[in-house]
Amino acid sequence: MENKSKSEFDKVFSAWDILVIAFGAMIGWGWVVSSGSWIQSGGVFGAVLGFVIGGIMIFFVGLTYAELTAAMPQCGGEHVFSYKAMGPVGSFICTWAIILGYVSVVCFEACALPTIIQYIYPGFLKGYMYTIAGFDIYASWVAVAILVAVFITFINIRGAKTAAILQTVLTVIIGGVGILLVVASAINGDVSNFSGQMFAGSDSGSIIGNVVRVALMTPFFFIGFDVIPQAAEEINVPLKKIGKILILSIVLAVAFYALVIIGVGYIMNATEIGSSMEGSGLVTADAMAKAFSSTMMSKVLIIGGMCGIVTSWNSFLIGGSRAMYSMAKSYMIPRVFTKLHPKFKTPTTALYLIGGLSILAPFFGRAMLVWIVDAGNFGCCLAYCMVSASFIILRSKAPDMARPYKVKHYKIVGCIAVAMSGLMVVMYMIPGSGCALVWQEWIMAGGWAVLGIAFSVGCKVKYGKLFGSHIDVEVDELSEMEEKSEIGGEMA
Repeated sequence: MENKSKSEFDKVFSAWDILVIAFGAMIGWGWVVSSGSWIQSGGVFGAVLGFVIGGIMIFFVGLTYAELTAAMPQCGGEHVFSYKAMGPVGSFICTWAIILGYVSVVCFEACALPTIIQYIYPGFLKGYMYTIAGFDIYASWVAVAILVAVFITFINIRGAKTAAILQTVLTVIIGGVGILLVVASAINGDVSNFSGQMFAGSDSGSIIGNVVRVALMTPFFFIGFDVIPQAAEEINVPLKKIGKILILSIVLAVAFYALVIIGVGYIMNATEIGSSMEGSGLVTADAMAKAFSSTMMSKVLIIGGMCGIVTSWNSFLIGGSRAMYSMAKSYMIPRVFTKLHPKFKTPTTALYLIGGLSILAPFFGRAMLVWIVDAGNFGCCLAYCMVSASFIILRSKAPDMARPYKVKHYKIVGCIAVAMSGLMVVMYMIPGSGCALVWQEWIMAGGWAVLGIAFSVGCKVKYGKLFGSHIDVEVDELSEMEEKSEIGGEMA
């Protein structure tokens, strides 16, 4: 019989908690600043179609995650999936890649939040300090970023449930603001505004090409559903339901983005969207102002966008800290990252490190952190591809594994997931693709890889045979399923 350990975490997340954590991670600031460029790139319905296609691409990846999370509900998610399928080396690469994605988003959001405050209070910037990569750093800007970074880190240390409550409040605000925009646009908008911007392109070929271009960009706005498996040991929900909630979070994100695009296109014509793009660039906020005939409502929508920044920040802090904890448990990175808070059962060392990086991030400026996020997105897509491949491998390698949420037609689903996530990885590597990494981003991705190699070599030397070891966490529901399967086999 395999050795199994008891979970060190408290089961505090409800079904609602994990839904808002995943949804909040996917709905950041992009819906406020990027709706105009989406519409100009593909047209209103072209952009919606692009998001639906992109959502379907992510949906297949999500199906692989849903099955694997329910089958192996252990802290670290990707770390465990890839370990079971590919061994220690594959697991290290997969988990280290996704940690880059999580840490990069946390650091970026620390800079995005004070930047957004500028839109509401133009006189906010005080105390010029210096300029990095063309971005001016101000004392007031840094101070706000640090205060919020300390607050969110503190909330996460105080307990996963506390972080989930914060996530719920902010996600409800985002949803409420989004609904306000859609309803007001439906009431005060005009179908004539769709004229000339239904689709972008002069013929069917260019229209299809523009839709595909939007579709290839959209998966990067859905990164975040994978936070659910990172905190799987803390979820107090039937295993089959976890898989369903993960899929639901993706569907809700696609619906949210699609409705925002339609709402903006219904209330603003092509000329107004173009003027907004040349002005503030916040097309969604300008659409809200027009829908309510009030400039104050544009600030309300921006506040909703700020909530989206914090929900992404909060979710990825949860995910990143759990991923580091799981690697440390396998002796792949220093064991200090296995330390849990004696009362709140949160991975304090990992939270202190990622929180500390988010406090330092503002000093490097927002422009530089865009490079880090792009490198991090590349890491997330690489991890998606490896998890999708692990899904296929484990169906062959461990066919009798208890799978509370079992995907039908696994070969088709798995192959599509690998192909789609693999395409995203390749897009980052091909010059001229529209999302290819620039040399600064390659340096950052390469630097992260070198740091990972240093950790792996150092831990291999220090821990010897323990490096890359793994002990499963005992899960009562899975044990019962396995016992029933064994009894059924004996009776047969």
